[in-house]
Amino acid sequence: MKKIISTTKAPKAIGPYNQAVVYGDMIFCSGVIAIDPETNEFIGGDISAQTRCVFENIKGLLDAADSGLDRVVKCNVYLKDINDFSTMNEIYSKYFEGCDYPARSAMEVANLPKGALIEIEVIAVK
Repeated sequence: MKKIISTTKAPKAIGPYNQAVVYGDMIFCSGVIAIDPETNEFIGGDISAQTRCVFENIKGLLDAADSGLDRVVKCNVYLKDINDFSTMNEIYSKYFEGCDYPARSAMEVANLPKGALIEIEVIAVK
C-alpha cells in the first residue's frame, strides 16, 4: 500500500530517496531545502528567503499527495544556526495560520546539503 510521490511542484530527489511516500493515510515527506523546483538550483539567500522557499516546496509535495499544510501532524526543522530560530518561527507561524499547529522539533545541525541554512521534513495525513 506504499505510493511514491513525484512532482514538479517540489525539487527533484538528488539521491537514492523519494520526494515523499504515502503509506495508508500518512504522508512522509523527505527533508526539503531551498531549491527552486523549476531550475533545481539552490536559491541561497538569508533564512527568511530560504524558509519561504522550503514551505512553498512542502506545499507542492503535499498538494501532489492530496493534502495540505493544515494536515501536517509532525514537523522537524533543522537549522544551520539556532540563532535563526526566531526568524524561522515567525515565517513558520504564517504558513500554519488558521490551522492547529503540528508537533515540532527544531534543532541546530552542523551542516546541511548545498550550504542551506534550513531543512524541514513533515509528516501529514491525507
